Amino acid sequence: MPSFAHRSYQKELLDGNDVSFAHIKQNMQELDRINQLLGGHKTTLQGASKLLKKGTATQPASIIEIGCGGGDNLRVIKNWCFKKGLNVHLTGIDINPNCIAFAQSRSQNKGIEFICSDYSNVVFNATPNIIFSSLFCHHFTNAQMVPMLQWMKQNTITGFFINDLHRHPFAYYSIKLFTRLLSRSSLVKNDAPLSVQRSFIKKDWYELFHSAGIHHFSASWKWAFRWLVVYSHQR
Repeated sequence: MPSFAHRSYQKELLDGNDVSFAHIKQNMQELDRINQLLGGHKTTLQGASKLLKKGTATQPASIIEIGCGGGDNLRVIKNWCFKKGLNVHLTGIDINPNCIAFAQSRSQNKGIEFICSDYSNVVFNATPNIIFSSLFCHHFTNAQMVPMLQWMKQNTITGFFINDLHRHPFAYYSIKLFTRLLSRSSLVKNDAPLSVQRSFIKKDWYELFHSAGIHHFSASWKWAFRWLVVYSHQR
């Protein structure tokens, strides 16, 4: 039985440099479906709603996702904002060119801007209102996470939020069984349970934010085994 006392730093297959476009496409399509079924997209919308003001702004609110993958989170936010009458400009950033190529190829992502780059190298013409990530932070070590949190704080007007996994044996074995039965992607079968091992408990978030010198954030547990972490400049 694997240990869940501490985060695993075993690399996921998705983090390799030799993953083909075909494998990326299948992986992203399946992750989109998993997020729909297991509440990932719902958690993302809860984060966005906490930071977005109601009504239509004169200038679009700029929302940036780092580690955007296939753009499904941004698509969900785009559709939700349209229904709510919220004026937004959406941008996805990912270092993997195959992820960006897949995101740009999807007709559902029309109107969303995508940038292929390390997030920390992007120079914004104007400071974004909101930056967020979903299933991105667990790809990094704690030492790498601290400057990421500081960067998100420094580069936002309103604040940032994080949607990521809860490290727990039930989550690990459940997703392992779920993907073994239903997934056709070798990446998903390997990386989904490993992602849980690499993810967080509540204590981790408090230690990371303390190390980053960031206070007054919230960390809320969401179904199914997710953390929604929100920091707002406006208190």
